[in-house]
Amino acid sequence: MNTADIRRQRGVPRFAGSGGCSVRPHLGGTFVNRYRRTAPTGPARRDFVRAGLGAVGLTAVGGPLLAACGSSASKSAASVGTGTTGPGPKNFGTLTYRLSWVENVEFAGAYIADSKGYYKAEGFSGLSIIPGGPSATPMETDVVTKKAIVAISSPDITGAAVAKGAPLKIIGAQYQKNPFVIMSMADKPIAKPEDMYGKKIGVQGANESVWNAFLAAAKLDASKITKVPVQFDPTPLTQGTVDGWFSFITNEPVDLGMKGFKVATMMLADHGYPLVSEVYIVRADTIASQRPLLKALLRAEIKGWTDNLKDPGLGASLTVNTYGKSLGLKVDEQALESKAENLLILNAETKTNGIFTVTDALIEQNIATLKTGGLNLSASQLFDLSLLKEVYQEDPGLIAALPAVPTPA
Repeated sequence: MNTADIRRQRGVPRFAGSGGCSVRPHLGGTFVNRYRRTAPTGPARRDFVRAGLGAVGLTAVGGPLLAACGSSASKSAASVGTGTTGPGPKNFGTLTYRLSWVENVEFAGAYIADSKGYYKAEGFSGLSIIPGGPSATPMETDVVTKKAIVAISSPDITGAAVAKGAPLKIIGAQYQKNPFVIMSMADKPIAKPEDMYGKKIGVQGANESVWNAFLAAAKLDASKITKVPVQFDPTPLTQGTVDGWFSFITNEPVDLGMKGFKVATMMLADHGYPLVSEVYIVRADTIASQRPLLKALLRAEIKGWTDNLKDPGLGASLTVNTYGKSLGLKVDEQALESKAENLLILNAETKTNGIFTVTDALIEQNIATLKTGGLNLSASQLFDLSLLKEVYQEDPGLIAALPAVPTPA
């Protein structure tokens, strides 16, 4: 089975039925690897995220989640990450951490924080990773039901759940720029949205909600663009079947580049779609009841990602040889993806304010963008960055340790 076959099989994130929460069980203790695939190069997280967005849209996520889990979440017997939070030695127990996809390099900072003992130094006895995947429950479900203390998600998915009443908050964002792009061949570049007029753009069925939201945000006339239904293998772009390709900056452009193709990319974030991504989500009540734990988590993550910003090869090596070993990933490919995601993490604002922070202006842009998709949320309903503010106030050295802002190769 090749990578494209696996991508085609990816479906909608499973929500529980009316009979109760359908939650993928996790194993306690230290790092646990529970996903195996047969493709040699491995799937990318963006297929799973796109499937979730495309099939359920921006406003349908929360209903099934809350119907299955909302009334029973507070009664969950699994108390994740509890421990000593008062004066004296910290003992937070095992950190249960839900990924948005399988253990690829997108989560390099967490791998580094674990392997270098940053979590342990902050008071966690171990790390239990719950990977995502085509059959995994939604990230929001695992946090609401307390199967995970924290998860990685995106504002549109989390916002849809919050709009339906899910008790969730975003406490930080790894990616300051949304990773979606329109990829084209370098000799026929699509440099601005209007360049798509009269062109054929390959758009995956799972991505139509994001595509439509972008068209609205960029005020484009959809009738002037030919949308071609495609899967995730970008070969049709190289063959001239389409002129542009909907993709993630960290994935398909890297794939084609490694095959010798020269491509151009137009980031949606630069043209009216400024959603941050790879956001940390937690239960809202956890912010009050386990504040020291969440601050410890953020400090460890900041240190791990700072190391990856300085040496993207480190995260790639840990991904291939340890955390994602069963996936059969390639170090050179993962290193290129690691460099690409570093460009989304560290910019002038986060260099000054600290990684994972989001400026007030960018938050308002996110809220405005979500409204174009039918989500009427206020900033305070979705975001709570007070933990990060305290972390950096208490340890400004975390900002001082950041390297220079990376530049594209």
